[in-house]
Amino acid sequence: MNAADTAWIIVATALVLFMTLPGLALFYGGLVRARNVLSVFMQCYAIACLMSVLWLAFGYSIAFGSGTSGIWGGLDKMFLTGVTADSLSGTLPEVLFFAFQMTFAIITPALIVGAYVERVGFGFVLVFSGLWMLLCYAPVVHWIWGGGMMADGGIFGEIGVRDFAGGIVVHETAGLAALIIAVFLGPRKNRTTPPHNPGYVFIGAAMLWVGWFGFNGGSQLAADGGAAMALTVTHISAATASLTWALWEKIKYGKASMVGLVTGTIAGLASITPASGFVGPVEALVIGAVAGILCQEAVNLVRNLLKIDDTLDVFAVHGVGGIFGTIMIAVFGQGTWIAQLGGLAVVGIFTAVVTVVLVKLVAAITPLRVDLETETNGLDISVHGERAYDMTS
Repeated sequence: MNAADTAWIIVATALVLFMTLPGLALFYGGLVRARNVLSVFMQCYAIACLMSVLWLAFGYSIAFGSGTSGIWGGLDKMFLTGVTADSLSGTLPEVLFFAFQMTFAIITPALIVGAYVERVGFGFVLVFSGLWMLLCYAPVVHWIWGGGMMADGGIFGEIGVRDFAGGIVVHETAGLAALIIAVFLGPRKNRTTPPHNPGYVFIGAAMLWVGWFGFNGGSQLAADGGAAMALTVTHISAATASLTWALWEKIKYGKASMVGLVTGTIAGLASITPASGFVGPVEALVIGAVAGILCQEAVNLVRNLLKIDDTLDVFAVHGVGGIFGTIMIAVFGQGTWIAQLGGLAVVGIFTAVVTVVLVKLVAAITPLRVDLETETNGLDISVHGERAYDMTS
C-alpha cells in the first residue's frame, strides 16, 4: 500500500460524491420549475443511496470480479466477500478502490435524471436506475476498466479502448439512456418555463467543476504527475468551453447567458473526461474550444430539430461531449481508431438495447409518467408532500 496514493484517492472519493450531492442536485434543481425542485433533490439523493447498496451487493463484483469471460466479473465479490482492510488493489486498499468506483456508479444513473425531471414517476426512477446500473453500467465498466473484452488484448487487438475517466463508461451510457427515456416519456406539457433559480445552477456547476478534479484526477489511482496533469487539463478544457459557449451564444442571439456559460463548463468537463489521462494542456484547449460550440449545437438539434424533450440536455452535453472526447483520443494519436470507434459503437448499441428493454419492463411494473394533474401541480407537493416555494413562483 502507498500512503500518498491512498490519501489522494480518499479525497478524490469525497470529491466525486460531492459532484452528485449536492453539485448535480443543485445544477439540475435550479433549471426546473420551482414546484419541482425538491423532486429533483429527492431523485438525486435516493439514487445515491440505492446505488451505494446495490454496488456493494452486486455491482462491484459484476464490474471488477475475477471472472474470465470478458463479459462480466462474476459474483465472487458480492457484498465484498473476501475483501478486508488489508486487501490491496494496486497500491490502494481494495475497499477504497471499491468506494471510489461506487461514486461513479452513483453519478452515472443520477446524470439521467436531467432527461425526465418534472414528469416521471418516482417509483420508476428507483427501479429503473437500480436495474440499469447493474445490467448496463456495471458490465460496461468490466469491459473497459475491469480487464474485460474491450481492454488491451481484447476484441479490438493489443491496444484496447482508451477511456481514462468515463467518456464511454459514464457519459455515453448515461447520455443515450437519457435520450431514449425522453422519447418514451414524451414532452412536458409546459416546455417554455425558464429556470426558476439560476443561482442554484451556478452553484451546482461550480461544485461539479471542483468535484471533477477528483473524477478525472482520481482516475489515475495514484498521487503522481499523471494525476496532476489530468487535473490541469480538466480545468483548461472546462474554462475554454465555458468561453466558447458564451461567445457562440453572443454571436447567435446577441447575449451571453450565465446559464449558458456554466453549461459550457459541463460540456468541457464531459469532453475532456475520457482524454484527461492521455493529452496535455494544448490538446485540452482544443477539446474545450470545440466542445463549447459542438454541445450547444447538439442542444439545438435535439430540442428544435428532433423535437425531443431531453429536459436538461443530458444527451447533448454529456453524451455528445463524452463521445467527442473519446474520438479525440484517436485524433491526437493516443488510441487506435478501431478501438475508439468500435468501443463507442458496441457500448452504444448495448446501452440502447438494455435501456429500451428496461423502460418497457419497469413501466409495466410502476408508472413511467405521472398524470396530468400531478405534472401541472408539480411533483414536490403531489408526490412527496413537500413544497420549497410558493406555488405561484
